[in-house]
Amino acid sequence: MPNSSNGKNLDLSRLTDDEAKHVWQVIQRDFHLRKKEENRLGELKTKIMKEDTKRELLEYQPKLSDSLCIRCLQPFKFLVNSKRQCLDCKLFVYKSCRRFNKKDHGWVCDPCHMARRKPSCLQL
Repeated sequence: MPNSSNGKNLDLSRLTDDEAKHVWQVIQRDFHLRKKEENRLGELKTKIMKEDTKRELLEYQPKLSDSLCIRCLQPFKFLVNSKRQCLDCKLFVYKSCRRFNKKDHGWVCDPCHMARRKPSCLQL
């Protein structure tokens, strides 16, 4: 007999064939959804790690990080593409690579925004 999450045995012997088939379909659907979510979280974790690596390399080039977006490497222009400093990493980012954080009343780059939102299972 299968074990439940609390360690007790579940008695499934009283189920009809249709009920057992339905339970099996639900279990399969749950398994596929969990696998899909696991893959999505893995991709997100990889993306965050790549962004962290890129940021680490560029932040030690002050001239470069002051004139180019740390994320997309687009050059900053005075009125058309002004730079904003990320509240978290303190690096400068282009307008399409940042989000305004209402709570902190400032800009956060996309990698820092993703890091703020990542689930605890992704903690690096």
